Amino acid sequence: MSIVPDVKDWTWVLERACPECGFDAAHVGHEALPELLRESAARFAQVLQRPDCRIRPNASTWSVLEYGAHMRDICRLYHTRSAVMLAGDPDGGIPRIVNWDQDAAAIADRYADQDPARVAVELVEAAERAARSFETVPPAQRGLSGVRTDGAVFTVESFTRYVVHDLVHHVYDVRG
Repeated sequence: MSIVPDVKDWTWVLERACPECGFDAAHVGHEALPELLRESAARFAQVLQRPDCRIRPNASTWSVLEYGAHMRDICRLYHTRSAVMLAGDPDGGIPRIVNWDQDAAAIADRYADQDPARVAVELVEAAERAARSFETVPPAQRGLSGVRTDGAVFTVESFTRYVVHDLVHHVYDVRG
């Protein structure tokens, strides 16, 4: 059963609170971001222990397992994308960040068939790596930027806020 791809532009969450999960990226202190990554991953890892974590709640929504694999990959991508921004463009322009097709990744990597226990461990590890990565960015470099191939421009700081919202939001999605 395939999912209709989410093609919404979620960058608006950097400007105002999310009406669904309540996360307000603009009002979360810099120091709180790494802990929110860790906390969200740990909470979701617990949800992956549910016996029904492989079951989609409806035809248009991923299962808990698929969301967990997605969150893990977001954390892995965070490290790669922030490294691109921190390295800069050797020609002096804004570094380009390749857009990621989350739906294609879910199919290609067979999210629905992965082991929930393994995804839980990998999610916590990836979130920890992303959190440590952000913690080590000197304040003067948090404003370094990159442009996603769809035209969205991020700084290291705003991209961190964007990723944190994604994790917080998915924890909200599977509450229960």
